[in-house]
Amino acid sequence: MKTKTLVNIVLLLATFVANGQQVNGNLKATFQTSYLALLGPFSASTGTSSAIQSDWKTVLEQQIKTANNWDLVITPAFEVGLYTMTTVSSKNMVTDTSTATAAVEVRVTIDGAVAAPGSVVYNKRTQQLSAQLEGAIANCLGIVTNATGDLTITLNTNCVTPEVVGLVQDTMSANSFIFAAPNLPTGVHTVQVQARITAMGDNQNGTFTAIGLLGKGTMAVESNRTLKQSPVLYELK
Repeated sequence: MKTKTLVNIVLLLATFVANGQQVNGNLKATFQTSYLALLGPFSASTGTSSAIQSDWKTVLEQQIKTANNWDLVITPAFEVGLYTMTTVSSKNMVTDTSTATAAVEVRVTIDGAVAAPGSVVYNKRTQQLSAQLEGAIANCLGIVTNATGDLTITLNTNCVTPEVVGLVQDTMSANSFIFAAPNLPTGVHTVQVQARITAMGDNQNGTFTAIGLLGKGTMAVESNRTLKQSPVLYELK
């Protein structure tokens, strides 16, 4: 069976290269690859008052024919890029905080219906930076004569310059997840892999930038009869 499936995939890839996307009737598996960035970059930066989220976008799509009550197992895999940057600006020992969040979600639909287990977070990062700094006091010191006639060093707090701290993270990772659509009726089914990106942040005196990107991707779809079991809840002790 494994040999037959492999042969079918090879034949399908040859057909796909020659003619593009097709209905894959009488085959038990199909495969599609994108060599380009699929979605993004999608970003939010200082001044954004709330989360910015892209719409669900179809990034990979195939059609496959199934027998009655057969299941589809779909495995999308993608490069995911996240970029977060935060700076803080603090003086006079007042805490300043900046936060940046970027996330990429993926889901699969079969004929428009969302396949189990629904949307999956392929990558997410929340970066928060806080600092409590005294500030740069150069050129802000003065000497005055106090009531007793002694000289006293004073600090002009309005002159103090905030100290700045920044943190940047840039990550590229590869992620995959198995989605399932059980007991499908006989016929040709459209399989779509969709993705969306969320970018958000918050700042006081500093700044933030959050960027998400969906890079190269692949989708493998297999039609088969699988053993179905009820979900099991595991408790960590």
